[in-house]
Amino acid sequence: MLGKGVVGGGGGTKAPKPSFVSYVRPEEIHTNEKEVTEKEVTLHLLPGEQVLCEASTVLKYVQEDSSQHGVYGRLVCTDFKIAFLGDDESALDNDETQFKNKVIGENDITLHCVDQIYGVFDEKKKTLFGQLKKYPEKLIIHCKDLRVFQFCLRYTKEEEVKRIVSGIIHHTQAPKLLKRLFLFSYATAAQNNIVTDPKNHTVMFDTLKDWCWELERTKGNMKYKAVSVNEGYEVCERLPAYFVIPTPLPEENVQHFQGHGIPIWCWSCHNGSALLKMSALPKEQDDGILQIQKSFLDRIYKTIHRPPYEIVKTEDLSSNFLSLQEIQTAYAKFKQLFLIDNSTEFWDTDIKWFSLLESSSWLDIIRRCLKKAIEITECMEAQNMNVLLLEENASDLCCLISSLVQLMMDPHCRTRIGFQSLIQKEWVMGGHCFLDRCNHLRQNDKEEVPVFLLFLDCVWQLVHQHPPAFEFTETYLTVLSDSLYIPIFSTFFFNSPHQKDTNMGRDGQKTQSKPLNLLTVWDWSVQFEPKAQTLLKNPLYVEKPKLDKGQRKGMRFKHQRQLSLPLTQSKSSPKRGFFREETDHLIKNLLGKRISKLINSSDELQDNFREFYDSWHSKPTDYHGLLLPHIEGPEIKVWAQRYLRWIPEAQILGGGRVATMSKLLEMMEEVQSLQEKIDERHYSQQAPQAEAPRLLRNSARLSSLFPFALLQRHSSKPVLPTSGWKALGDEGDLAKQEDEFVDLGDI
Repeated sequence: MLGKGVVGGGGGTKAPKPSFVSYVRPEEIHTNEKEVTEKEVTLHLLPGEQVLCEASTVLKYVQEDSSQHGVYGRLVCTDFKIAFLGDDESALDNDETQFKNKVIGENDITLHCVDQIYGVFDEKKKTLFGQLKKYPEKLIIHCKDLRVFQFCLRYTKEEEVKRIVSGIIHHTQAPKLLKRLFLFSYATAAQNNIVTDPKNHTVMFDTLKDWCWELERTKGNMKYKAVSVNEGYEVCERLPAYFVIPTPLPEENVQHFQGHGIPIWCWSCHNGSALLKMSALPKEQDDGILQIQKSFLDRIYKTIHRPPYEIVKTEDLSSNFLSLQEIQTAYAKFKQLFLIDNSTEFWDTDIKWFSLLESSSWLDIIRRCLKKAIEITECMEAQNMNVLLLEENASDLCCLISSLVQLMMDPHCRTRIGFQSLIQKEWVMGGHCFLDRCNHLRQNDKEEVPVFLLFLDCVWQLVHQHPPAFEFTETYLTVLSDSLYIPIFSTFFFNSPHQKDTNMGRDGQKTQSKPLNLLTVWDWSVQFEPKAQTLLKNPLYVEKPKLDKGQRKGMRFKHQRQLSLPLTQSKSSPKRGFFREETDHLIKNLLGKRISKLINSSDELQDNFREFYDSWHSKPTDYHGLLLPHIEGPEIKVWAQRYLRWIPEAQILGGGRVATMSKLLEMMEEVQSLQEKIDERHYSQQAPQAEAPRLLRNSARLSSLFPFALLQRHSSKPVLPTSGWKALGDEGDLAKQEDEFVDLGDI
């Protein structure tokens, strides 16, 4: 049974007065309560998951065209997720092409994925937090994966409304202790059922052997050595148990300042140059201690800077690059462009799309990150220089920039196993504070900064510009970003390897209980069936691809949300031009004083960079060699699949990249079929790859945001007339054209 109505949006957008028309009489609702009770078994609970509160006779609004329809069902809050159980779920299950997550359903929200909660009181939208004196008639939940859920509580019993609203607010916003995370409940309950995927060959970098293997792979073992001085975390809780340092550096030096001021190896280039990172020494006021620190740094510097054989260029990411506050502020503005409550809000903001996109500065931050990575790549590749990245703890921007450099220079990192190993090495073992940066414990909102999401967005720019160079797809990156908020995987829920090992009972101390065993996010079979996993692998990734460089003609959008800013609108940082350094010299301030010998002159940096950048782009692309992105204004685009996938109005039925991919895969399948007839042996080896194209059959029935938005209808015109809409064409004609393009009767 359905109800429908129009609900006004928030955020300053004027909307029609909300109204609700129910086609269900109250007595009919009560007679169906027995049916709801019988459906309780449909709630899928994970091992260790417990129901905390629930409410029946809840209407979940579904955004569609110029009105909103409600689906009747139950709203449940567990210690893992918020789940809505509607009457139409059986119909959704019959869709064979649905890209389903086995852990999180379409109407499930993990508690860690909740961003903001709003209530509607007398047609006014207000943020909900703490203890409420009055309870809303409508609940709106904004998620970190940019979904928006709206629930009508008008027909729900008052006691149930209080229980479910208070429960959701408390369990998603109240500060938590680490041991109270569902991660531990799941690990304890499923301990005997957790089996490592034998097909997962990701290098975890939790053993000395893994680091030795990486040194050998990159030919870095001639100048660098893997050490176990921090085994058991006796020296530093911030560093992993095993890592790599320059061979001439005595291991006892690591102990002097608990790992600070030590050059840690990240990666070695084919020409012998290396990428290093270093955390700054603690700031001291005492002159005696400062002198000791200076002498220590002098010794360290002499081991890595030995001209003309070893030349080191330093990059201080703490003082001469982005700040974490800039990243957080930009993303806070950027994500609001996609948290759309209704069609009216979408079309009202569509007129201001370019100005809102530019004012967020998110695309400019992505460009600056890619540009910095290219600068470092130029130093290593063209000038054969070692590069030392400096940061306060070497666990945020160091992780981001070092990963981007390796992605551009090392084709192994563009394979799925290589990319996963890269994240393990630079982010997980590199000590990125996922627990704090994702604010999983809700203890300090100021620490929440989407550094890892920024990295994935930068990677997407490379994948989007050079698809054949990557073994994984943008869908892989999207589900990886979603996995940040699924607390059954240990990968993104600790601040350091030490914190993980200590809380899992693997710190070497004698414990009564058996150490817990946790899943890693790299076991994709936990989330997806084999058929769905084929969408994570790029079928166009081949050994030596030959692509037509002709520009592909893009489809015309009905809305104004083009995914990049015009060239004339490209924004530069107030401190730097597009190819201009903001300072004449790079100043390093490790001790509160300038250390001249750690300063490299950058007078010719921009000339070298521009020449290197233009030279690479003027030559044919070797997808298994050095790979540089375009970073001019319009080339940096919005990651449409992640940010627009839940907005029906932003979709193109039968169009977009999915249509192009479908045609390419059909051609590949035809070529493969011919090859199979020629070579039976080749057929036996390549047959499994034929599964991928079958998921994209009949692209006219798919959305441009496939596989997350499949057969959803979307509005082709605004709910309210706007001054800017008429310039785009007659809305009646557009709606007619869309109806002709896709026959909804076939769906």
